[in-house]
Amino acid sequence: MLPVDDLGEPVPLDQPRRVVSLVPSITEAVAVTVPGSLVGATDYCTHPADLDVARVGGSKYPDVDEVLALQPDLVIANSEENRAEDVDRLRANGVNVWVTEAPKTVPMALASLRRFFALGWDLVPEWLTGAEELWRDTKPPKLTALIPVWRRPWVVVGRDTFATDVLRRLGIENVYATHDERYPRPSLDELNDKRPDLVILPDEPYVFTHEDGPESFPGLPYALVNGRHLTWYGPSLVEAKPALERALDYGQG
Repeated sequence: MLPVDDLGEPVPLDQPRRVVSLVPSITEAVAVTVPGSLVGATDYCTHPADLDVARVGGSKYPDVDEVLALQPDLVIANSEENRAEDVDRLRANGVNVWVTEAPKTVPMALASLRRFFALGWDLVPEWLTGAEELWRDTKPPKLTALIPVWRRPWVVVGRDTFATDVLRRLGIENVYATHDERYPRPSLDELNDKRPDLVILPDEPYVFTHEDGPESFPGLPYALVNGRHLTWYGPSLVEAKPALERALDYGQG
């Protein structure tokens, strides 16, 4: 019986040697764990910093012709970030596509990666066991926070998101954690009316700066964080916990 991806689709996985990743987090994970196996990645796959592979466009709209030209034996996609029609076209051309589900929690993300590397290469990466240990426990809640990820219009992190769980494990409760949407688009007045203890401003996908805090959230403490530490799952989770703890201990007000 063939292994199945996160969405239950059968995908042959047998020591892939030519991998194209359309998921930045997993690009980093594969590059670190199975050096030399990646032949292509998106323009947004920024880590490892020295990654030298063909670029196939954006995560949401990759150039499928360029992906096919690389003759991959495996393409890695994500159910939330990648379009079903692109996945279908790759499969129609005989390419194996492993589709991951957008993780809602840290354990969910790490379990998916553990399974992927075990099925594909019979490996359990050292960074993965380290991340599992680091993120095993959840601290008691000590702060509430608002986490914008875009402005014009304002978009914030909501329910069932990886970032919400990351912060919860650090003792920080997302004020939109129970919202009906995963990425709500409230007005700026509504955001300020929430009166969180802290506004957390990541540097991706929107690059927030020290000007955004006082300008948009007057009187509210804020902290700038590395967006990769907040939303990427993979080797970065090992450095993410101490880095986020340092950044979030000192909100600027």
